[in-house]
Amino acid sequence: MEGDICRVCRCEAQSDRPLFHPCICTGSIKWIHQDCLTQWMRYSRKEYCELCGHRFSFTPIYSPDMPRVLPLKYVAKGLLSSVGTAVKYWIHYTLVALAWLGVVPLTAYRTYRFLFSGSIEMVLTLPIDMFSTENLAIDVFRGCFVVTCTLFTFIGLVWLREQIIHGGGPDWLERDDPQIPEVAANANGQANVRPRVGEPEVNENDAENNNNDDNNNEEEHNNNNTPQVGGVDDPPEAAINEPEAEAAADEANWNPMEWDRAAEELTWERLLGLDGSMVFLEHVFWVVSLNTAFIIIFAFCPYSIGNSLISLLGINPPGKQLTHFHGLLTTILGYCVIGITLVKLHAIARFLRWRRQRRILGLCYIVVKVSLLSVVEIGVLPLVCGWWLDICSLPMFDATLKDRKASFKAAPGTSLFIHWMFGMVYVYYFASFIVLLREVLRPGVLWFLRNLNDPDFSPIQEMIHLSIMNHMRRLISSAIIFGSAVLLMLWAPIQILKNFWPTFLPYTLSGDSEVNEISLQLLLLQFVLPSFFEQSHTRIWLKGLVHIWCNVVARMLGIKSYLLGADIRPNEDEAAQARPQPDVGAAGFAAAHQAMIQRDFPVGFQPYERPKFFAIRLMGLLVLTCISLAIGSLAVLTVPVWIGRHGMALGSMGSNIAPPPNAVSAGTETPVRPHELYTIAVGMYLCWLISRGIAVAVNLLPQGREAVIARVKHWISIATSYAMIMVVFVLMLGVIPLMFGLLLELVVVIPLRVPPDQTPVLFLWQDWALGVLYTKIACALTLMGPDWALKRAIEQAYRDGLGHMNLSFIVRELGLPVITCFGLALAVPYVIAHSILPVFFTNPLTRTLIARQIYPFFLLIAFVIGIVVLQVRQFKKLYVAIKNDKYLVGQRLVNYDHQRKKRRVSVATGEEETSGSASSGADSTTASSTATEAFNEEATDATADSPGGSGHAERAMEAVQ
Repeated sequence: MEGDICRVCRCEAQSDRPLFHPCICTGSIKWIHQDCLTQWMRYSRKEYCELCGHRFSFTPIYSPDMPRVLPLKYVAKGLLSSVGTAVKYWIHYTLVALAWLGVVPLTAYRTYRFLFSGSIEMVLTLPIDMFSTENLAIDVFRGCFVVTCTLFTFIGLVWLREQIIHGGGPDWLERDDPQIPEVAANANGQANVRPRVGEPEVNENDAENNNNDDNNNEEEHNNNNTPQVGGVDDPPEAAINEPEAEAAADEANWNPMEWDRAAEELTWERLLGLDGSMVFLEHVFWVVSLNTAFIIIFAFCPYSIGNSLISLLGINPPGKQLTHFHGLLTTILGYCVIGITLVKLHAIARFLRWRRQRRILGLCYIVVKVSLLSVVEIGVLPLVCGWWLDICSLPMFDATLKDRKASFKAAPGTSLFIHWMFGMVYVYYFASFIVLLREVLRPGVLWFLRNLNDPDFSPIQEMIHLSIMNHMRRLISSAIIFGSAVLLMLWAPIQILKNFWPTFLPYTLSGDSEVNEISLQLLLLQFVLPSFFEQSHTRIWLKGLVHIWCNVVARMLGIKSYLLGADIRPNEDEAAQARPQPDVGAAGFAAAHQAMIQRDFPVGFQPYERPKFFAIRLMGLLVLTCISLAIGSLAVLTVPVWIGRHGMALGSMGSNIAPPPNAVSAGTETPVRPHELYTIAVGMYLCWLISRGIAVAVNLLPQGREAVIARVKHWISIATSYAMIMVVFVLMLGVIPLMFGLLLELVVVIPLRVPPDQTPVLFLWQDWALGVLYTKIACALTLMGPDWALKRAIEQAYRDGLGHMNLSFIVRELGLPVITCFGLALAVPYVIAHSILPVFFTNPLTRTLIARQIYPFFLLIAFVIGIVVLQVRQFKKLYVAIKNDKYLVGQRLVNYDHQRKKRRVSVATGEEETSGSASSGADSTTASSTATEAFNEEATDATADSPGGSGHAERAMEAVQ
């Protein structure tokens, strides 16, 4: 060991400080002292080497007087202590769960119900109702929704505060009262005081002379080095106005939303009570209080104001509700009244020159304004779009307004949610299409539509700064654009179909066939289609199609410069880059954003040439756009459905899939048609294949015959190389899901749903389809769970992907273990129930009952065995922990055997060159070292898992001493 030094302290080995090599590292960094390593582990909080990743191991050193078997009293005492600790934690966590999942939502909902009941009986019975056990579960569930709403309200207020702080408030909020002198710094850094109302204004020349005199006086004071504040040299008016100016500055800088910062030591564990302390009870009290305050301020007060106004106007008779959503509409009306009241109070406070009160009222008005605008833009506008979509698409599904009215009366909440959801999807895809258009068209063409990709675009900032009238104009224009697009892309194509192809409609949205007959289409829709269309470059194709259309229309109308922009010359590009840009950095983020809000020209505007009759050409562009939208929507509504219907009819193999009912002759039985969603999915997939083939053919044919043959050979080689991968896909996506779905049906579905006097029928397609879903969920849960062999195998398969797939690894580590486990779980109970137990039981009813209940019985047995094994392991850990607490005197670092891997390779390959005696000697040495390593690893794991041995880094010094 001469010449070896520690890689931490750079010292050599000593008699009381030997050097160890605990990891895979070699060379000069191989050696280290145990005390240096433990000190490094204490500060780094890592138990593995940062260079090689090997985990350090320690072997325990026990006292010489330790008995071979621990006395029973020590084991019993440790067991009772462990049980007491477990009971203590169980009680604490149960109290935490009851507080956060029971008390908080229950008090929130029952307070909400009490406030909105409007009866005196609820006031008298409130204490009893608060602790009543009636409807406890449903009240807790509804209370969770109330708590979620209050939580989002609080988060929204905090976020709005941050927006006001960083982006600044509107101009009317930041502007001071003109009746109060405002102090503003001029270019020279001096204070300019605005005159009061009625005072004469100062001439500019006089002001310049005064500024020069002031500068001269300042120079004289600086030369004399006798600056005096509020002294003889200063005018008495300035000395008197200084405190007023300071007070005005304090009031201007005052922020009513500046809350105290949270406690520094507060963590989620301490907040929720997961750290074992009882401080969370105080947090529960504050949460309940805040919930009550938020319910009263943001729900009850606006509702009461709106209800009072409705009653005052006589719109709603007492005790009756005109609509299904009377409470929501009344609350919105109350917010409107509060907003108008805040505007009037703000004007009064401004007239009375109350700075602080004026700012508070202004901030409250901003909160109400942003809340109402958010409800309108996120809730009302998508809902109106969803209703308009439904109205325009009624002939597509052979429905009427009476049907929609009946469904709304049956479930108003569900109807509103569905229409809002479809409206949100429509708005989202419309915005995505506008973003795609901006990438093709000249910057400035779509000046009337907001650019969502603009980094300066902030809808919350616009809600804060812009007036209500501007927002109303925007909302009306947005509704007109959305509604016109629906008319062009939905109503007009449907009318064309009804007149020229009456047998094509309506679409079938209720399939009467069994689930097992359409499970393939279900999987195609949910799993296969998304993965294919993600890689299909659909957006690139759509963008290219739009670019081709724009080129054709621009050449037809002669407006290419307007629509697509002119080609930029190099000199013009350099001049545009050399043009000086305004410096807005010094003005701050608020001023820059306000300037962006108030600009009158579009961002990135590019000039264009105006040809003759420009207005008429624009009208022609608008007409061609409408015609193109209608024709494109007609193709999208018909082509995929037509191809999908015929494709499913050809591939159904005799199933009852038929053309529309009008095409079936009278007197014949109308076959069952599948759900139209599946025909659309199949049709889109086939359309994608056809278009992909056409694109490939268009790219290959101009290259010549040799290029086509070379590409075909390349595809054949790829298909040959992926043949084994298809086998793996069949194994992983066919066998395993089928076995998983069949096992779950035998364990859960059949024992619960099939009576003993009936024979269960297994639908393999349905079991396979559900098994795919179960497998996907099981893989997700495995990846989120603890580290074990199956998780490591799945992670490795995900990391490899399709390009670097290791077939032998997948089959060995994933396929065979899972198939073996599922195969044994399916085969062993079946063999026992149908081959062994019938020898002892001859009653057919008993045999049927055994066959039904044997799978759940084996599941229960496996669950009990798992619990027993877990408890045995925990008892072993407890035993080792008791032994460590009583007799552990220290720990010693374990050296890593660098020759272990070489010896394992030599033993595995079975080298024949060595003699028999040498081989036996080597084998004995290897077995001895392997046994020693196994003992050390077992002792190390036991020490690390036990409570007494968890701090082995701190006790390692004792082993040396």
